[in-house]
Amino acid sequence: MAIPLKDGRTLHHEVRGHHGAGKVLVRPAPAGTGIIAGGPMRVVFEALGVGDVVSKSLGTSNPYNMVRATFDALKNQQSPRMVAARRGRSVSEILARREDQTPEASA
Repeated sequence: MAIPLKDGRTLHHEVRGHHGAGKVLVRPAPAGTGIIAGGPMRVVFEALGVGDVVSKSLGTSNPYNMVRATFDALKNQQSPRMVAARRGRSVSEILARREDQTPEASA
C-alpha cells in the first residue's frame, strides 16, 4: 500500500478509520515528533515508513481491529495532487485555497 506522505515523513491531513468496534484517529505531526501511537498502530506506521504521526485508538483494544481500522484510515488519505486531479485544478490552486482557510489568515 502506497501512502501519500507530506515531506516524506507525515500525513497530509487528519483522518479517521474504523473496523468493527475499532475506531482510530490519525493526525499529522510536526517534524521530530516521531510515532506517537499504540502498539499495533505503531508497527503499521513503522512498516509503511511514516515518521511523524499522532494517533489514538478510540473504540477497542483488540489489536486486529486496531490494525484494520488503521488501514481503513490510511486508505482514506489523499494528497493535494490527488484532490487536484479529481477536481480538474492545479495543485497550486488547491494549496492556495487551503492556506486561505487557516485560522491565522482570518485573524
